[in-house]
Amino acid sequence: MTIERTLSPARSDLDAATTPPSAPATRRRPFLWHGCGLTAGAVAWAVGIVAVGLNPETPAALAVSALSSGAFQLGLLCLLRVLWRTRAIGSGRVARTFLRIETVLVLFAIGSTTADGIGVSDLGQFGWALLDATWPLSMLGMFAIGVRIAIAGRWHGFARFWPMVAESWAVVTIPAMAVFGPTVGTVVAATHLVVGYAVLGQLVAHRVVSAQE
Repeated sequence: MTIERTLSPARSDLDAATTPPSAPATRRRPFLWHGCGLTAGAVAWAVGIVAVGLNPETPAALAVSALSSGAFQLGLLCLLRVLWRTRAIGSGRVARTFLRIETVLVLFAIGSTTADGIGVSDLGQFGWALLDATWPLSMLGMFAIGVRIAIAGRWHGFARFWPMVAESWAVVTIPAMAVFGPTVGTVVAATHLVVGYAVLGQLVAHRVVSAQE
């Protein structure tokens, strides 16, 4: 009598047939480029502040300041996009409206920065002064967003609380300048950008996932 055996496939064959391929880097880190954009913008503005200060006067210094701070503002748009997609401050109408308003303020701030860089702004006129005010207002709005991210708890670990650190730039730098003068204020401003927003960019790039995951 002959006994026939049917061999089962090797485990490696089964695994190869059933195991999905590993997710690409852009899937595992969906906001890699957004975060890198924020980091690059923060570092660029920090370098610009060290080079020409916070209150440049010459045309060349104004151009350097505009280019570096403009890069940072573009980085803020990257961050706002991530906040919107992850519903970091909430998914309700108030949260969405606040992010829309903040985005508009940053866009107007970019317009103000561009006008300063090419030397066409005139702060003696109400319209230009109002446009210029959108820059500090946008930074205060970012601080409020940082506090809200920590409260909402939709981001986890360092990513939950670091936005509040990074986005306190205005409420830390402006008093430092007023109390200790422009030299100390410049150091505080540049250091805070690197420690705050540049690090936040890397947290966004490597730790933040989309709301659907």
